[in-house]
Amino acid sequence: MSDPRPSLLEPKAQQDLLNAALPQELAFLPTLSSHEAATPERSRLRVLQLNLGKLCNMQCSHCHVDAGPHQGHTQMGDAVVEACIEAIERLEPEVLDLTGGAPELHPRFRDLIRAARQRGCHVIDRCNLTVLLLPALSDLVSFLAEHQVEIVASLPQPEESSTDAQRGDGTWEASIEALKRLNANGYGQGQPERQLTLMSNPCGTQLQQLTPCDEARWKQDLQEKAGVTFDRLIGLNNMPIARFLQQLQADGHVNCYLKLLQGAFNPGALSGLMCRDTLSVAADGSLYDCDFNQMLDLPLRGGATIRSINLKQWMLQPIRWGNHCFGCTAGQGSSCAGATA
Repeated sequence: MSDPRPSLLEPKAQQDLLNAALPQELAFLPTLSSHEAATPERSRLRVLQLNLGKLCNMQCSHCHVDAGPHQGHTQMGDAVVEACIEAIERLEPEVLDLTGGAPELHPRFRDLIRAARQRGCHVIDRCNLTVLLLPALSDLVSFLAEHQVEIVASLPQPEESSTDAQRGDGTWEASIEALKRLNANGYGQGQPERQLTLMSNPCGTQLQQLTPCDEARWKQDLQEKAGVTFDRLIGLNNMPIARFLQQLQADGHVNCYLKLLQGAFNPGALSGLMCRDTLSVAADGSLYDCDFNQMLDLPLRGGATIRSINLKQWMLQPIRWGNHCFGCTAGQGSSCAGATA
C-alpha cells in the first residue's frame, strides 16, 4: 500500500531542525547546567525494548515512528529475533517491552513472548487496540491473557471526537470493542497478572498533565459510556519527531513547541528517564538509549549490536542527548512508563 502522506525528513534533517529551534544557551545540556542538574547516568538494565518494525494497521497523526500499512519491509528479521532471545538470557532484564508499529503483526511476536516468559521476564505489549480486531489475530487476546502479558494500550482521550481526530475515523468504536474483548479475558479487573494500562497523549502542543483525578474521571467515563474498565492510566507528551515534527513544521510551530518544552523543563523528571534503565533494539539489531533516539538515528557509540552487547558495555556507554529530550523532561516528565517526576 502506498503512503498518501508527504515524505518525512530524514533523521539528520530532523536533528538539524530541532537543534535550530532553540538558541544554543537554551539547548538541552546547557539547560541542565543552568538548573545545576547533573547529567543523568545509567542505573541498571531493567527493560529490554524491542521495536519489531514499523508495520501497523493504522497511521496516526502523532506517530513518532512513521508506522503504517506501507512499512512491511521494516520488520525485524529472524536472525535478529534469535539474537534478541539469546540476549534475554545474557542481559537478564526484568521486562521485555514489545513495540512497533503494531508488534502483534510480527510473525515471531508469540515466540518472543514465550521465550521471555520461560526466562522469568514480565512482558509488555504496546498495543493500538484496533489490531486485536483483525480476523487473523482472533485468538490473540486469549494468548496474551494465558501468558500474563501486560497490555499498554494507546487511547488518546476518553471520548470519541478527539480520539478519532488523532487516529482516524472509527478508531474510538474499534478501540472500545477491543477493550471489551480484553475485559472478557480478565484484563482491567485489578489482576496484576492481566494488567491493562491505558496510555493517553494530549492534543497538539499541549503538555500531558494527568492527575489521580483524571484517572478517576477516565474510569468513570469509560464505564458509563462504554461499559469497559482498565487498571492504570499513564501519559506521554507528543514527541517532536517524525509525523508530529512534520506537522509542527507545516504549521510553523517547531520553535514555539520547543520553547514550550524547554520552558517547562523539570529537573525532578530526570531521575525517572527511561534511557537510564532501558536498552532499545531496532529491527536490524542496532542499539539505542530509547525509541526516540532510534527514530532520530542516534545509536549507542561503538557499534555494538544485540548480538554482542553485555551489561558492562552498556553501562559504560554515555547516554546521547538532544533537544528532543525536552519532550521527556517537560512538566511531569514523560516516558514509556508514564510520568517520571
